Amino acid sequence: MFEVEKTVGDSRWFTHDRFGMYIHWGLYTLGARHEWLKSREFMNSEQYQKYFKHFDPDMYDPKLWAQLAADAGMKYFVVTTKHHEGFCLWDSKLTDYKSTNTPTGRDLLRPMLDAFREKDIKAGLYYSLLDWHHPHYTVDVKHPLRYDEEFLKQSKERDFQKYIDYLFGQTKELLSDYGKIDVMFYDFSIPSLEGFPGKGKEEWQSDKLVKLIRELQPQIMLNDRLQIKGDITTPEQYQPREWIKVNGKRVVWEACHTFSGSWGYYRDEESWKSVDTLIQMLIDTVAKGGNLLLNVGPTGRGEFDERAIDRLKGIGEWMKRHNQSIYGCTAAPESFVSPQDCRLTYNPSKKRLYLHVFNWPFKHLHLPGFSGKVEYAQLVNDASEVKMIEGKQEMSMEAGAFNEGRPQDTLTLQLPIKKPNVTVPVIELFLR
Repeated sequence: MFEVEKTVGDSRWFTHDRFGMYIHWGLYTLGARHEWLKSREFMNSEQYQKYFKHFDPDMYDPKLWAQLAADAGMKYFVVTTKHHEGFCLWDSKLTDYKSTNTPTGRDLLRPMLDAFREKDIKAGLYYSLLDWHHPHYTVDVKHPLRYDEEFLKQSKERDFQKYIDYLFGQTKELLSDYGKIDVMFYDFSIPSLEGFPGKGKEEWQSDKLVKLIRELQPQIMLNDRLQIKGDITTPEQYQPREWIKVNGKRVVWEACHTFSGSWGYYRDEESWKSVDTLIQMLIDTVAKGGNLLLNVGPTGRGEFDERAIDRLKGIGEWMKRHNQSIYGCTAAPESFVSPQDCRLTYNPSKKRLYLHVFNWPFKHLHLPGFSGKVEYAQLVNDASEVKMIEGKQEMSMEAGAFNEGRPQDTLTLQLPIKKPNVTVPVIELFLR
């Protein structure tokens, strides 16, 4: 099988489970028009304060969130403990800008972690390196007040080391006070653009930060956005063409995607992906050796958007019968090439290939290079046999019709004319 670059954190569960839930939740949910609204609309902290003043998710039910994730087949989750706005979902001792000081008056993180762990869903925490509220966070190309002359003067007087101390202190809180954390997702390093200074590994003191993280939770999986090598490479909002490589070596990777065009709750956003598309994205990701982290943006009242619930249930209906083609699976060995409009995943411990058929063909599916390598085939949804024809060079008669034979290396699957009543049919191939 493939050689994948080793990680420092424990990647065995990560590359087995393959599917996780991302949760973006913060004050921006009240604005309901994208989690970057403070930056996009050049708002200062006084203007943004109305969301802090009115944040009261009275219908927040983390057990329901965890149940929806479990039913969708998700095995881990990552939640925004603090997004770029600087607001904290937990009762941090280092700031007053936290959920316990809003009308909700409570730590929102702890019950969430408890609920997801009860469903055997592993815990991940997102933490924004950017902070548009902290009094010592300095200007960059993403800051809401980057074009405000008064703020630019103030920024020069700020002591960025005090923000770094805050970053380290909050990391220590999260990794000391909330039990075992399986994933830590930092976001993100900023290039120098438009005359504004960048912020990268030197500014974040990334080497020192990673050392602290490894001391507190040695097994943790760490992403790659501190501008130094992490355990997980994290392409965002696009599907890679192949297994991601860094310096020529295949790496552990995770695609993070939204249901629509926004991470945070966006009331009027309409570019929602269909259940079919989302399932195909999950399959395509695993077929390239990766994980899928699929995002939900809860509302200001603490509920999942009904459009998100609809997609989660649709994915769950498919996963209920087909999860064996996802869990424990990876890319197929290079000797097996997927036919057009299909994707192959492979379970190396079971020696089984899973052929996902995106576009159902008429009667036959030809698999060059598979002849003599498969002992049995069946549809996964109902375990019904799929008959096989090994390749033959000579002329033959089949079902009363004269045909020209097939190349010797080609295995032909005889499919039902009617597509199975599932979003993406999967054929399980038991290898010899």
